[in-house]
Amino acid sequence: MRFFDFGEVIDKDTEFVIFGIPWDYLTSIELPNSAIAPEHIRSVTNDIGLTTELGYHIPKLKAVDVGDIEIEKTDVEKNLLEIKTFMDSIYQQKPDVIPVMIGGDHFCSLNVIRAVGDHFGKKEEFGVLIFDAHLDFYDKYDKGEYSHATITHRVYDLEYINNKNLLIVGTRDIDIPELEEADKENIRHLDAHKLIDGLDKYLTEILAFFKNSGIRYLYISIDIDALDPSIAPGTGFAMPGGFSYREIWKILMSIAEDFEIIGFDVVEVAPNLDLKNKVTCNLAAKLIVEFMSFITKKK
Repeated sequence: MRFFDFGEVIDKDTEFVIFGIPWDYLTSIELPNSAIAPEHIRSVTNDIGLTTELGYHIPKLKAVDVGDIEIEKTDVEKNLLEIKTFMDSIYQQKPDVIPVMIGGDHFCSLNVIRAVGDHFGKKEEFGVLIFDAHLDFYDKYDKGEYSHATITHRVYDLEYINNKNLLIVGTRDIDIPELEEADKENIRHLDAHKLIDGLDKYLTEILAFFKNSGIRYLYISIDIDALDPSIAPGTGFAMPGGFSYREIWKILMSIAEDFEIIGFDVVEVAPNLDLKNKVTCNLAAKLIVEFMSFITKKK
Protein backbone atom coordinates (compact mmCIF):
# COMPACT_ATOMS: atom_id res chain seq x y z
CA MET A 1 0.00 0.00 0.00
CA ARG A 2 1.43 3.38 -1.04
CA PHE A 3 0.25 6.93 -0.47
CA PHE A 4 -2.02 7.78 -3.43
CA ASP A 5 -0.34 4.92 -5.31
CA PHE A 6 2.81 6.98 -5.91
CA GLY A 7 5.88 5.13 -7.13
CA GLU A 8 8.63 4.01 -4.78
CA VAL A 9 11.87 4.77 -6.60
CA ILE A 10 13.63 8.12 -6.14
CA ASP A 11 14.83 9.57 -9.45
CA LYS A 12 16.17 12.88 -10.75
CA ASP A 13 12.68 14.41 -10.95
CA THR A 14 11.50 13.42 -7.46
CA GLU A 15 10.50 16.36 -5.28
CA PHE A 16 8.88 14.62 -2.30
CA VAL A 17 9.85 11.41 -0.50
CA ILE A 18 7.04 10.10 1.69
CA PHE A 19 7.85 7.60 4.42
CA GLY A 20 6.40 6.30 7.66
CA ILE A 21 7.82 5.89 11.15
CA PRO A 22 5.52 3.32 12.82
CA TRP A 23 6.69 4.02 16.37
CA ASP A 24 4.85 5.24 19.46
CA TYR A 25 6.85 3.78 22.34
CA LEU A 26 7.54 7.29 23.69
CA THR A 27 3.87 8.21 24.02
CA SER A 28 3.06 8.91 27.67
CA ILE A 29 -0.30 7.06 27.75
CA GLU A 30 -1.34 3.63 26.51
CA LEU A 31 -4.67 4.62 24.95
CA PRO A 32 -3.56 5.72 21.44
CA ASN A 33 -1.84 3.55 18.84
CA SER A 34 -0.13 5.94 16.45
CA ALA A 35 2.34 3.29 15.28
CA ILE A 36 -0.32 2.02 12.87
CA ALA A 37 -1.02 5.49 11.46
CA PRO A 38 1.28 5.32 8.39
CA GLU A 39 -0.52 2.19 7.17
CA HIS A 40 -4.00 3.58 7.82
CA ILE A 41 -3.33 7.03 6.36
CA ARG A 42 -2.01 5.41 3.18
CA SER A 43 -5.05 3.15 3.04
CA VAL A 44 -7.64 5.95 3.03
CA THR A 45 -6.06 7.53 -0.06
CA ASN A 46 -7.66 4.74 -2.09
CA ASP A 47 -11.00 6.49 -1.56
CA ILE A 48 -9.98 10.15 -1.90
CA GLY A 49 -10.45 12.00 -5.19
CA LEU A 50 -7.38 12.59 -7.32
CA THR A 51 -7.54 16.37 -7.47
CA THR A 52 -6.74 18.83 -4.70
CA GLU A 53 -9.23 21.46 -3.61
CA LEU A 54 -7.67 23.96 -6.03
CA GLY A 55 -7.86 21.48 -8.89
CA TYR A 56 -4.26 20.20 -9.02
CA HIS A 57 -4.04 16.64 -10.37
CA ILE A 58 -2.51 14.61 -7.55
CA PRO A 59 -0.85 12.00 -9.83
CA LYS A 60 1.21 14.86 -11.31
CA LEU A 61 2.97 15.46 -7.99
CA LYS A 62 6.59 14.38 -8.26
CA ALA A 63 6.38 12.19 -5.18
CA VAL A 64 7.40 8.70 -4.16
CA ASP A 65 6.45 6.60 -1.14
CA VAL A 66 9.38 4.50 -0.01
CA GLY A 67 7.54 2.74 2.81
CA ASP A 68 8.31 2.62 6.52
CA ILE A 69 11.54 2.83 8.46
CA GLU A 70 12.21 -0.45 10.28
CA ILE A 71 11.53 0.07 13.99
CA GLU A 72 12.22 -1.98 17.11
CA LYS A 73 9.61 -0.68 19.53
CA THR A 74 11.62 -0.28 22.75
CA ASP A 75 15.14 0.28 21.36
CA VAL A 76 15.22 4.07 21.30
CA GLU A 77 18.88 4.55 20.37
CA LYS A 78 18.69 1.99 17.57
CA ASN A 79 15.57 3.64 16.15
CA LEU A 80 17.14 7.09 16.25
CA LEU A 81 20.12 5.69 14.35
CA GLU A 82 17.80 3.99 11.84
CA ILE A 83 16.02 7.29 11.19
CA LYS A 84 19.34 9.11 10.72
CA THR A 85 20.65 6.41 8.39
CA PHE A 86 17.45 6.50 6.35
CA MET A 87 17.52 10.30 6.04
CA ASP A 88 21.17 10.21 4.98
CA SER A 89 20.32 7.65 2.31
CA ILE A 90 17.52 9.68 0.72
CA TYR A 91 19.68 12.81 0.62
CA GLN A 92 22.46 10.80 -1.01
CA GLN A 93 19.98 9.84 -3.74
CA LYS A 94 18.51 13.34 -4.16
CA PRO A 95 20.12 16.19 -2.17
CA ASP A 96 17.28 18.67 -2.70
CA VAL A 97 14.38 16.29 -2.01
CA ILE A 98 11.63 17.26 0.46
CA PRO A 99 11.05 14.56 3.11
CA VAL A 100 7.42 13.99 4.17
CA MET A 101 7.15 11.87 7.31
CA ILE A 102 4.02 10.17 8.64
CA GLY A 103 4.23 9.22 12.33
CA GLY A 104 4.05 7.69 14.86
CA ASP A 105 4.14 9.80 18.00
CA HIS A 106 5.67 13.26 17.95
CA PHE A 107 9.11 12.12 19.06
CA CYS A 108 9.49 10.56 15.60
CA SER A 109 10.04 14.10 14.32
CA LEU A 110 13.30 14.71 16.19
CA ASN A 111 15.84 12.94 14.00
CA VAL A 112 13.97 13.90 10.86
CA ILE A 113 14.25 17.58 11.82
CA ARG A 114 17.85 17.02 12.90
CA ALA A 115 18.73 15.41 9.57
CA VAL A 116 17.04 18.18 7.57
CA GLY A 117 18.83 20.84 9.59
CA ASP A 118 22.21 19.09 9.47
CA HIS A 119 21.89 18.61 5.71
CA PHE A 120 20.77 22.16 4.97
CA GLY A 121 23.59 24.61 4.31
CA LYS A 122 22.01 27.97 5.18
CA LYS A 123 21.34 27.28 8.85
CA GLU A 124 20.99 30.97 9.67
CA GLU A 125 17.92 31.00 7.39
CA PHE A 126 16.40 27.77 8.69
CA GLY A 127 13.42 27.60 11.07
CA VAL A 128 10.97 25.12 12.56
CA LEU A 129 7.22 25.67 12.88
CA ILE A 130 5.31 23.25 15.10
CA PHE A 131 1.53 22.89 15.17
CA ASP A 132 0.56 21.40 18.52
CA ALA A 133 -1.99 21.67 21.31
CA HIS A 134 0.93 21.28 23.72
CA LEU A 135 4.30 22.91 24.19
CA ASP A 136 6.01 19.51 24.63
CA PHE A 137 8.79 21.48 26.29
CA TYR A 138 9.49 19.31 29.32
CA ASP A 139 13.20 18.65 29.75
CA LYS A 140 12.39 15.18 31.10
CA TYR A 141 9.10 13.29 31.18
CA ASP A 142 7.92 9.74 31.76
CA LYS A 143 10.79 7.68 30.24
CA GLY A 144 13.29 10.54 30.58
CA GLU A 145 14.76 12.99 28.07
CA TYR A 146 13.18 11.08 25.20
CA SER A 147 9.40 11.46 25.16
CA HIS A 148 6.74 12.92 22.92
CA ALA A 149 6.34 15.48 25.73
CA THR A 150 10.00 16.58 25.37
CA ILE A 151 10.17 16.78 21.57
CA THR A 152 10.15 20.57 21.31
CA HIS A 153 12.85 20.86 23.97
CA ARG A 154 15.03 18.34 22.13
CA VAL A 155 14.54 20.30 18.88
CA TYR A 156 15.47 23.48 20.75
CA ASP A 157 18.66 21.75 21.93
CA LEU A 158 19.91 21.48 18.33
CA GLU A 159 22.81 23.88 17.89
CA TYR A 160 21.17 25.87 15.10
CA ILE A 161 17.75 26.19 16.77
CA ASN A 162 16.95 29.10 19.10
CA ASN A 163 14.05 31.23 20.29
CA LYS A 164 14.18 33.27 17.08
CA ASN A 165 13.63 30.40 14.63
CA LEU A 166 11.37 28.03 16.59
CA LEU A 167 7.65 28.75 16.89
CA ILE A 168 4.80 26.64 18.31
CA VAL A 169 1.23 27.43 17.29
CA GLY A 170 -2.17 26.12 18.37
CA THR A 171 -1.16 25.63 22.01
CA ARG A 172 -3.95 25.32 24.58
CA ASP A 173 -2.98 22.57 27.06
CA ILE A 174 0.21 23.62 28.82
CA ASP A 175 1.53 22.32 32.13
CA ILE A 176 3.24 24.57 34.68
CA PRO A 177 6.77 23.05 34.59
CA GLU A 178 7.05 23.20 30.80
CA LEU A 179 5.60 26.70 30.70
CA GLU A 180 8.17 27.88 33.22
CA GLU A 181 10.94 26.21 31.20
CA ALA A 182 9.70 27.76 27.96
CA ASP A 183 9.37 31.20 29.54
CA LYS A 184 12.91 30.93 30.90
CA GLU A 185 14.17 30.33 27.35
CA ASN A 186 11.82 32.94 25.82
CA ILE A 187 10.21 30.33 23.56
CA ARG A 188 7.45 31.92 21.48
CA HIS A 189 4.09 30.18 21.22
CA LEU A 190 0.84 31.43 19.74
CA ASP A 191 -1.99 30.06 21.83
CA ALA A 192 -5.10 28.87 20.03
CA HIS A 193 -7.41 31.32 21.83
CA LYS A 194 -5.83 34.14 19.83
CA LEU A 195 -7.75 32.85 16.81
CA ILE A 196 -10.76 34.63 18.28
CA ASP A 197 -9.21 37.86 16.99
CA GLY A 198 -9.30 36.49 13.45
CA LEU A 199 -7.31 34.09 11.30
CA ASP A 200 -5.64 36.85 9.27
CA LYS A 201 -4.15 38.43 12.40
CA TYR A 202 -3.00 35.03 13.65
CA LEU A 203 -1.42 34.22 10.31
CA THR A 204 0.30 37.60 10.17
CA GLU A 205 1.95 36.88 13.53
CA ILE A 206 3.29 33.55 12.27
CA LEU A 207 4.72 35.04 9.08
CA ALA A 208 6.16 38.07 10.87
CA PHE A 209 7.93 35.93 13.48
CA PHE A 210 10.02 34.13 10.88
CA LYS A 211 10.49 37.06 8.50
CA ASN A 212 11.73 39.27 11.32
CA SER A 213 14.33 36.60 12.11
CA GLY A 214 15.54 36.41 8.51
CA ILE A 215 14.16 32.88 8.04
CA ARG A 216 13.48 31.74 4.48
CA TYR A 217 13.38 27.95 4.82
CA LEU A 218 11.05 26.02 7.10
CA TYR A 219 10.45 22.55 8.43
CA ILE A 220 6.80 22.11 9.46
CA SER A 221 5.71 19.56 12.09
CA ILE A 222 1.97 18.99 12.47
CA ASP A 223 0.73 17.20 15.56
CA ILE A 224 -2.83 16.26 14.64
CA ASP A 225 -4.04 17.40 18.08
CA ALA A 226 -3.43 20.96 16.95
CA LEU A 227 -6.74 20.59 15.15
CA ASP A 228 -9.98 20.60 17.06
CA PRO A 229 -11.01 17.08 18.15
CA SER A 230 -14.48 17.67 16.75
CA ILE A 231 -12.88 17.13 13.32
CA ALA A 232 -9.83 15.07 14.39
CA PRO A 233 -10.98 12.79 17.23
CA GLY A 234 -8.45 10.05 16.50
CA THR A 235 -5.61 11.18 18.74
CA GLY A 236 -4.47 10.49 22.27
CA PHE A 237 -4.86 13.97 23.72
CA ALA A 238 -8.09 15.41 22.33
CA MET A 239 -8.18 18.99 23.61
CA PRO A 240 -11.02 21.35 22.59
CA GLY A 241 -10.37 24.68 20.93
CA GLY A 242 -8.03 23.74 18.10
CA PHE A 243 -7.75 24.79 14.46
CA SER A 244 -10.47 24.01 11.98
CA TYR A 245 -9.40 22.21 8.82
CA ARG A 246 -9.98 25.37 6.78
CA GLU A 247 -7.87 27.47 9.16
CA ILE A 248 -4.84 25.20 9.01
CA TRP A 249 -5.32 24.76 5.25
CA LYS A 250 -5.16 28.53 4.79
CA ILE A 251 -2.14 28.84 7.09
CA LEU A 252 -0.24 26.12 5.21
CA MET A 253 -1.07 27.68 1.85
CA SER A 254 0.19 31.09 2.98
CA ILE A 255 3.36 29.65 4.52
CA ALA A 256 4.13 27.80 1.29
CA GLU A 257 3.76 31.05 -0.62
CA ASP A 258 6.09 33.01 1.66
CA PHE A 259 8.77 30.43 2.57
CA GLU A 260 10.64 27.50 1.07
CA ILE A 261 9.41 24.32 2.74
CA ILE A 262 12.24 21.79 3.01
CA GLY A 263 10.46 19.09 5.00
CA PHE A 264 7.31 18.37 6.96
CA ASP A 265 5.50 15.72 8.96
CA VAL A 266 2.11 14.74 10.36
CA VAL A 267 2.17 12.85 13.65
CA GLU A 268 0.05 11.57 16.57
CA VAL A 269 -2.85 10.22 14.50
CA ALA A 270 -4.31 7.25 16.42
CA PRO A 271 -6.48 5.18 14.05
CA ASN A 272 -7.66 2.98 16.92
CA LEU A 273 -9.41 6.05 18.38
CA ASP A 274 -10.79 7.30 15.08
CA LEU A 275 -14.45 7.19 14.06
CA LYS A 276 -15.65 4.39 11.81
CA ASN A 277 -15.70 6.81 8.87
CA LYS A 278 -11.92 7.37 9.36
CA VAL A 279 -12.32 11.14 9.52
CA THR A 280 -8.97 11.75 11.27
CA CYS A 281 -7.02 9.61 8.81
CA ASN A 282 -8.83 11.30 5.92
CA LEU A 283 -7.96 14.70 7.36
CA ALA A 284 -4.29 13.76 7.77
CA ALA A 285 -4.07 12.45 4.20
CA LYS A 286 -5.73 15.61 2.87
CA LEU A 287 -3.39 17.89 4.82
CA ILE A 288 -0.36 16.06 3.43
CA VAL A 289 -1.42 16.11 -0.21
CA GLU A 290 -2.82 19.65 -0.10
CA PHE A 291 0.40 20.94 1.46
CA MET A 292 2.46 19.13 -1.16
CA SER A 293 0.39 20.82 -3.87
CA PHE A 294 0.93 24.26 -2.27
CA ILE A 295 4.68 23.67 -2.24
CA THR A 296 4.64 22.47 -5.86
CA LYS A 297 2.64 25.54 -6.91
CA LYS A 298 5.29 27.78 -5.30
CA LYS A 299 8.07 25.95 -7.16
